[in-house]
Amino acid sequence: MASSSSPPSLLCFLLSCFFVVPFVMAHPAWPVGGSTRFYDFKVQTTRVTKLCKSKEIVTVNGLFPGPAITAQEDDRVIVKVTNESPYNVTIHWLEMLLGMPIFIDCFDFDDGVNVNGRHGVRQRLTCWSDGPAYITQCPIQPGQTYTYEFTLIQQRGTLFWHAHLSWLRATVHGPLIIYPKSGVPYPFPNPYEEHTLVFGEYWHKNILKLQREVMASGGGPPPANAFIINGHPGPLYNCSSTDVYKIDVIPGKTYLLRLIGASLNMEHFFGIAGHKMTIVEADADYTKPFTVDRLMIAPGQTINVLVEADQKIDTYDMALGPYMSGKNISFQNISAVAHFQYTGAEELNGEFSLPALLPVYNDSLIANTNLHLLRGLEAAAKIPLEIDANLFITVGLNVEKCHSKHPNKSCRGPGGGVFAASMNNVSFVRSSVSLLGAYYNKIHGYYTDDFPGVPLKTYDFVNGAPNNVPNDTQSLIGTKVRVLEYGSRVQIVFQDTGIVTTENHPIHLHGYSFYVVGYGIGNYNPMTAKFNLVDPPYMNTIAVPVGGWAAIRFVADNPGVWFMHCHFDVHLTWGLSMAFIVKNGEGPLKTLPHPPADLPRC
Repeated sequence: MASSSSPPSLLCFLLSCFFVVPFVMAHPAWPVGGSTRFYDFKVQTTRVTKLCKSKEIVTVNGLFPGPAITAQEDDRVIVKVTNESPYNVTIHWLEMLLGMPIFIDCFDFDDGVNVNGRHGVRQRLTCWSDGPAYITQCPIQPGQTYTYEFTLIQQRGTLFWHAHLSWLRATVHGPLIIYPKSGVPYPFPNPYEEHTLVFGEYWHKNILKLQREVMASGGGPPPANAFIINGHPGPLYNCSSTDVYKIDVIPGKTYLLRLIGASLNMEHFFGIAGHKMTIVEADADYTKPFTVDRLMIAPGQTINVLVEADQKIDTYDMALGPYMSGKNISFQNISAVAHFQYTGAEELNGEFSLPALLPVYNDSLIANTNLHLLRGLEAAAKIPLEIDANLFITVGLNVEKCHSKHPNKSCRGPGGGVFAASMNNVSFVRSSVSLLGAYYNKIHGYYTDDFPGVPLKTYDFVNGAPNNVPNDTQSLIGTKVRVLEYGSRVQIVFQDTGIVTTENHPIHLHGYSFYVVGYGIGNYNPMTAKFNLVDPPYMNTIAVPVGGWAAIRFVADNPGVWFMHCHFDVHLTWGLSMAFIVKNGEGPLKTLPHPPADLPRC
């Protein structure tokens, strides 16, 4: 929305948009590297029919999930985004660009879509293209066009793009697949075929109307009407017996499945009946292979697995169910089902399929298996061993006092209050302008640089509210950032809290990948915590364990303003986020460039 009172030149560009719908590729058909790849994204409303009902949803190019971007390491990608919808929009490319990483994954409460770059595209010196609305850019308004451009330097793997404004990420998202350079093999046996599976949630109600109702109520969101795999709920839902995604497989062949966590507010368990999965990549970084029966994937995360078609000819369910770690939270408990179908199975058994067995919805032991077993493929030669900025950040829910004149409608949080969320007891408030533009143009009054490095309140984080007084649940409110010197070595310990309920929180950092050097259950104790400084995984989204902590390290070598937030959109809307300002270094290769001339304006 335009505002004549807003200071000029304060908007951030939204870079990168990408891919996915057919989601299948025979491995030899890699694109050629060093090329320029053009994509034309039209954000538009599209009528779909699911679960017995039809409605309009916002899509890219009429596809749900959206179109896949496929490229090769070192390719240049140009995405022209035209907003033909009635809503504001931005796009975030979740983490692309090794060396100076950049993520894109944010949502703000606004009747608009913010499509930011790939979840994982590391944007070195391209902060203007990151995509989170009012952090690095102003929204692309209806009828406007913006072009994102980035180079995939030293990047490969599975990423995704999505809207980063309001809750439109629910339908505006797609895969971004980056293949290795020509002649560079995978560090595991070549699969026969590759398939991309995008996991999501689906509501009968218009997603923006749902967001407004939730925020007006002060309470929590209703559960999704269905989980979906590549847009299909599967046969366990009403009117969905034929709305099933299927992968046809040949006995004896090995398949690479690229799993993308695009759900709005739900983490998931995933498994394939009768088959094991070997994890070989997480968040677009190779891992030491390990085999599991089931896995947990959080919003914002990507996981690549190898699956061998080594069972008898039949049709096997691929099931996507809930992982719910919080207490007293309603959720959908019916699994989405897709089919892993052997050649000849349909003739043998018709529509019959073998069911997949998933863990109980709150099995945190299995949920933490991924984190426990993940190891980086290569020794972490670049992991910071000394620390310049050491932050301890609590994450969790709060309850604010309700001052509504209509408490029955607007005070539906615990104890008649209003739900909020915070980092270090500060609930982030979105600015009315781009923070990157305000910082770059030295315009004051839109943020303060006093985000605390330790919690404002100290208490038994996991087991009790502050001072063990249950009604002391409030947080400060503000647009607070933390300033980092260029090149500083940063450690952040995230601590889950139980003010309202302990819960697994997927925390995503824009602009950087980071080493996950430690995690544990209970309150963090630096005297007893064990860190892995040899081969930690390199990720962009960390699922902070329910009732526990996780530690990450990175070098702040990418100047700009970088958003950090919970990837549950409802928590983001409630304020579970903050931003870093990374100052310029010396010389043009360490300095934030000028903003593009066509950046959207607020």
